[in-house]
Amino acid sequence: MSESEDMAYLGVGPDGTAASKERKEKKELLAKLIPSGKLAAMLSLLPLGLPSPIASTLPSAASLLPGLARIPILRIPPRASMSAAAASTPEAATSPSPAVGEEARKEAEDVVVQYVVLRRDLADAWPMGSVVAQGCHAAVAAVWAHRDHPDTAAYCAPDNLDRMHKVTLEVKGETQLKNLAEKLEAAGVRHKLWIEQPENIPTCIATAPCPKSQVASFFRKLKLCK
Repeated sequence: MSESEDMAYLGVGPDGTAASKERKEKKELLAKLIPSGKLAAMLSLLPLGLPSPIASTLPSAASLLPGLARIPILRIPPRASMSAAAASTPEAATSPSPAVGEEARKEAEDVVVQYVVLRRDLADAWPMGSVVAQGCHAAVAAVWAHRDHPDTAAYCAPDNLDRMHKVTLEVKGETQLKNLAEKLEAAGVRHKLWIEQPENIPTCIATAPCPKSQVASFFRKLKLCK
């Protein structure tokens, strides 16, 4: 680098004098960019009358303002817009339609099921095994008595044996059990009222396998057997 280029780099004119006005502007700009006390320490290390080489390479404050004014401001989308964008994703598009949900509900209602109703008073007084045996007796008897019915055939089909549907409920005692049997008889619902012998005690009711939608209303108010 030639001597004239060195002097221009240092901000010194050809006559050896510094441009005081330009040096002052650069010094003020450095004071804004370096607000701590480091600026004075940095300038004290430089020769008197010579501006800092670093300061000479920095643009003036006047030239910086237009550039700052042109910086774009990014806007963050509101939460509602983000939610709308999330709703438009492929996952949302693959959600099942109401028609599909209605079809699944109807299929669940029409599943072939067998209801078994036990007496709560016997469950509190008899051994658990004896009460379970009453339910087994009634369930097997109801299936065998109606073995030729299409619903029973579907319920006992080879592809359904491992996924049978049974609902085990309870009534308070003998009176409630008999009343339920009368309602089922009057409505033509296929069932078996099991009467334990030789005691001749009505202990359980089991329906023959039938679509849930046809018989669920008779058992809606009963509790699950626990």
